[in-house]
Amino acid sequence: MTASPRIAFLASAAPGAQEALAALVERHGTCPVQEADVICSLGGDGFMLQTLHRHGGLGKPVYGMKLGTVGFLMNHYHADDLLERLAAAEPAILRPLEMVAQTESGSTVGSLAYNEVSLLRQTRQAAHIRIDLNGQQRLDELVCDGVMVCTPAGSTAYNFSAHGPILPLGSQTIALTPIAAFRPRRWRGAILKAETEVRFEILDPYKRPVSVTADSHETRDVVEVVIRESRDRTVTLLFDPEHNLEERILSEQFVV
Repeated sequence: MTASPRIAFLASAAPGAQEALAALVERHGTCPVQEADVICSLGGDGFMLQTLHRHGGLGKPVYGMKLGTVGFLMNHYHADDLLERLAAAEPAILRPLEMVAQTESGSTVGSLAYNEVSLLRQTRQAAHIRIDLNGQQRLDELVCDGVMVCTPAGSTAYNFSAHGPILPLGSQTIALTPIAAFRPRRWRGAILKAETEVRFEILDPYKRPVSVTADSHETRDVVEVVIRESRDRTVTLLFDPEHNLEERILSEQFVV
């Protein structure tokens, strides 16, 4: 990265993020995302995920600063030393999940997920879901509120709240985690190789409808969902050395 990188500043609609945006643009200027050397995302984790979904295909590194309620993927906000922090930042390369869902109407919906893909029941009826891994049936019927597949970067989010495992960054694994499993009652999920293709078949989808959400993109009334790690898409997040993503994921496992 050059000594004076071209920065594209993006901010959430939150007042604090908008104030920071104005101050940083006045100090450093800004440029279109397509012409930038680095994207600076101002907000919380939700806005960071929006930034990755909208601009991840450009291959630009993204440096986030926390100006929202949750900031696991963000650095602390300081306005004074941005250029020095960018020069010293450490990269974390993330590979998203690719999700393809088939709906009752016969449509096909595809989406990426940098955190997780989650299936959830739509009514009071528990979901009944069959699980295949790489074309082989592994669970003939999971009765549950839902089930998810998450990346290492997303393993400390919804997955951890559902008692799923925290995955080390760079472990080349994904987590398969049930949400309020009723049967098999003691099944806690699995840690899978990242290249594993996970297929969910919704059993009795008319009586027990299920939706799927890839990060924040929801599709309702699905009958089948196939998930695998993307083979050709990566994004690079930049972190201050003392707050790099690998250290954050490790620290989450020692919170008492």
